[in-house]
Amino acid sequence: MFATYLIGLREGLEATLVVSILVAFLVKSQRRDRLPQVWAGVGLAVVLSVLFGWLIEYTSTSLLARSEDRELFEAITSVAAVVFVTWMIFWMRRAARSIAGELRGKLTEALAVGSLAVAGMAFLAVIREGLETALIFYSAAQGAAGDSGPLLALIGGIVTAVVLGVLLYASALRINLSKFFTWTGALLILVAAGILKYGVHDFQEAGVLPGLNDLAFDITSTLDPSTWYAALLAGMFNVTPAPTVLETIAWVGYAVPVLLLFLRPARRTPAPTATTTVTERGADTGAEAEAEAASTPQRA
Repeated sequence: MFATYLIGLREGLEATLVVSILVAFLVKSQRRDRLPQVWAGVGLAVVLSVLFGWLIEYTSTSLLARSEDRELFEAITSVAAVVFVTWMIFWMRRAARSIAGELRGKLTEALAVGSLAVAGMAFLAVIREGLETALIFYSAAQGAAGDSGPLLALIGGIVTAVVLGVLLYASALRINLSKFFTWTGALLILVAAGILKYGVHDFQEAGVLPGLNDLAFDITSTLDPSTWYAALLAGMFNVTPAPTVLETIAWVGYAVPVLLLFLRPARRTPAPTATTTVTERGADTGAEAEAEAASTPQRA
């Protein structure tokens, strides 16, 4: 359940920061009359994200009759989730410093066009996070059918993110977002490695990949699947005591190079001029300042 809580927290905080930047810009610009359009766009994005998650689950459980088809569908969604997770982590690593300014620029253009443009801009800013969350959650929660724990953990993560976002907006709480996104990013890479491993297993179950009975190792006697710590490792990172050779290759082949790329020190970019910094910071709320401070993650 920790993995799904982490997904909700990470994706929820990104979406919350985006919304707080949009709201803060409208308030600072004396355009509170456009706030209803922002919330309408955000609400529509949330509804469509929930519907997307339901559609994935309905497709898997109701539309696909054969078990082989369900295994193949789950394998494809797992691979897609890994792609989204990887893209999201590295996008946030690269764009965190400039995201506030880009959002303000796009919102300025939308204000000049009209109400629908403002709602559409807010919708597009949030829908990406929502669709990613639905897809990643489905992939991470596979194997927990009939268990409401993963869903409750996801909701708990989202609620935590919203609370943090509100406190950041109100400047009542300051957290080091750079370290936050570094640690959660590293953990999500391990979660994604587990999702990819699960996808490979589903491909083997569906008969697309060979080697279902070729085990890389079997440490069941040491890592008893019935113990709480074995269940924790399996639930968080899909670490199992008897994986196949292809599952192990997929897990290691993804986790090691991606972690190294993510954690390597990034090249420093020239600092903005003093005039630009004062001008931009003058319009920032606590949340915006934190979002811009969440620059390229550094080693904690």
